Amino acid sequence: MLIYSFYEMQRVALQPVRALAEVQSAALRLPYLPLNYTPAARSMAAGLEVFNNITRRYPKPKFGLETTMVDGTTRRVREEVVLRLPFGQLKHFVREGCEERRDPKLLIVAPLSGHFATLLRGTVEAMLPNHEVYITDWRDARDVPLREGPFELDDYIDYVRHFLDLLGPGSHVMAVCQPSVPVLAAVALMSAEKHPNLPRSMTLMGGPIDTRISPTVPNNLAQERSIEWFEHSVISRVPFPHAGFMRPVYPGFIQLTGFMTMNLDRHVGAHVRLFHHLVKGDGDSAKAHQTFYDEYLAVMDLPAEYYLQTVQRVFQEHQLPRGLMRWRGEKVDTAAISKTALLTVEGEKDDISGVGQTYAAHTICPNIPNAKRMHHLQAGVGHYGVFNGRRWREEIAPKVTAFIRQHHKG
Repeated sequence: MLIYSFYEMQRVALQPVRALAEVQSAALRLPYLPLNYTPAARSMAAGLEVFNNITRRYPKPKFGLETTMVDGTTRRVREEVVLRLPFGQLKHFVREGCEERRDPKLLIVAPLSGHFATLLRGTVEAMLPNHEVYITDWRDARDVPLREGPFELDDYIDYVRHFLDLLGPGSHVMAVCQPSVPVLAAVALMSAEKHPNLPRSMTLMGGPIDTRISPTVPNNLAQERSIEWFEHSVISRVPFPHAGFMRPVYPGFIQLTGFMTMNLDRHVGAHVRLFHHLVKGDGDSAKAHQTFYDEYLAVMDLPAEYYLQTVQRVFQEHQLPRGLMRWRGEKVDTAAISKTALLTVEGEKDDISGVGQTYAAHTICPNIPNAKRMHHLQAGVGHYGVFNGRRWREEIAPKVTAFIRQHHKG
């Protein structure tokens, strides 16, 4: 808990400095003071704003999806929480006036890997015109009281199954990155049970199904360190006065450090460019930078049990592709999947889930008919480009929609 407590004390110690910086920044932007138009004043104001951006805590962002286009008509969208559980909730994006369309129900399983579900805003936005979209909205473990008990990888699988049950028969599921493994496991278990709410299609995007293939920097790190090293080095307990006081977690600020150091030059360069945009008065470029980092720097704590089990069972022992994964003592047999259609999507330049890692799902699901399987390798995109950005909207999302439509009637 010492690391987390020290981090919180550092934040508190910086509060007066940040408050002073905000006052000075505001004063340097007053339009009626001639001095504020000088290069020196603009440089100082830009520097203060960059300082504030780097040192402040970023709250959970909002989806902010208020409308969508359905068959050329603008429809209002409202968010509705249909189920709340201790570690996450199921959110439905209700399109007003579309109740009679009977579009496919799509469960988007967001990653529980440091960022909030709003990181998939672009994913949701692209699927809204043609689907009834639901998303897993995971809760910051820092805010979950200790009395709620632990949250393990098996619990994650339970949540996925619970959400699919809520959607009912004939639904579809999409896993983005990390949840590809628990989603595939959940579908395998439901297939073995001949469950009536088995999804008709499953889309796995940039997921670590088999990280022995094309290993990346994060994959190698998991192999080079023992699970005890991870437990002793990155796990901490939530300090007072947070609601999750004494809960063991993988803190968001430690994860963010790892995200940033993987591409440190790029992030430093981005902040340098922000400084120059602010000095020049280039508001549009500065706003684009701010919007991205408001999302990227908003991180959440992960339950320690879930994080450590994911490292060990997915990245170190490769239990699912080796046929060794179990859920509450029951074998997870991916060969049981035969009725659910499978689409895998990978990015050519993905430096988190290497090319071939997600495609491996086809290898371990041999009983899915060829007519019900498809793979797409998107040229020119990295990990985030698989589910966000222009290539996602224009090239990947239409393929996903077409695949879901093709298999919607079973």
